[in-house]
Amino acid sequence: MSDTTAVPKQWTPIHGAPYQPVPHRPERIAADESLARAARLRERMGARRTVRQFSSDPVPEQVVKDAIACAATAPSGAHQQPWTFVLVKDPQVRGLIREAAEHEERISYDGRLGEEWLAALRPLGTDAVKAHMTDAPALVVVFQQRYWVGEDGTRHKHYYVDESVGIAVGMLLSALHLSGLAALIHTPSPMRFLREVLDRPENEKAFAVIPIGYPADDCQVPGLVRKSLDQVLVEI
Repeated sequence: MSDTTAVPKQWTPIHGAPYQPVPHRPERIAADESLARAARLRERMGARRTVRQFSSDPVPEQVVKDAIACAATAPSGAHQQPWTFVLVKDPQVRGLIREAAEHEERISYDGRLGEEWLAALRPLGTDAVKAHMTDAPALVVVFQQRYWVGEDGTRHKHYYVDESVGIAVGMLLSALHLSGLAALIHTPSPMRFLREVLDRPENEKAFAVIPIGYPADDCQVPGLVRKSLDQVLVEI
């Protein structure tokens, strides 16, 4: 009996290719079911919190990979998908990342950030110690690809890179939360050391470091209040 499992197509750059539309007929969900799903999603996402205190308990690796696969479905400028997700499991490498990140953070907290930025951070209780880098069992470093290189060595610009990668990271956080995992967005500045530690090519620039895991038993988060819908929604 032959194997009928569909093999996914391998992506290749479509730069300059002609427009080739294909049918798209997704199932339309009934209005009452759509309302119910939206309400459940709003409630579940409302419980999402940024976590800085992680348990060292291992997480199912496939859950993290599936969440990354979800993030990689994000829309992107000219469908160029300008992102790379580096899943760092090696404790030694995570230790190097933490050491370099804390070095930059100490400089920032000692004055590089400026008083206005430090004042904005104060209610969050953050400091230069980044234990989450090594406490969390998984670490994802997201890189943005500023350009891609053709087979002949020529560089081709990617478009709306910041926006595209930002959307993908948002989808990653959502997928992780809905799968029962906690995460944190960390953006040490500058982040050049990440490309060096992880041996990434020149066209990639670090965008964010995301520790992933379960909250520690004694985890605490800032007592913050999100803006209400009427504070963020304008109807015209």
